Amino acid sequence: MADINRDDDTVEITAPPRFAMGERVVSRTVVRNDGTYNGRDIGEVLVQRGEVGYVRSIGTFLQQFYIYAVEFIDSGHRVGMRAKEICTLDHLPPEVLDQLGERAGQLNDLH
Repeated sequence: MADINRDDDTVEITAPPRFAMGERVVSRTVVRNDGTYNGRDIGEVLVQRGEVGYVRSIGTFLQQFYIYAVEFIDSGHRVGMRAKEICTLDHLPPEVLDQLGERAGQLNDLH
């Protein structure tokens, strides 16, 4: 019997999207081509963990999840990402900014 991930039981689309169009985000994971990205080999790295990009559009998948089309600056790739795979750089909570200290200013310089 397969182990069911509780995150995949949640219907995200009952709430507003977590990210907005044009929002600056960072990849929390390495993204490899699963065969859906034309012109690249299956398994080829498309996006590195920590790469910065912008949300270009928001769609849904299986009437359950939001899929964010994120255009990544360094690689130039536009890939679909789930909310759990990205983190905002534009709307960080004050406690996170406090923890980042000097690095928070560097993040603003990236914009």
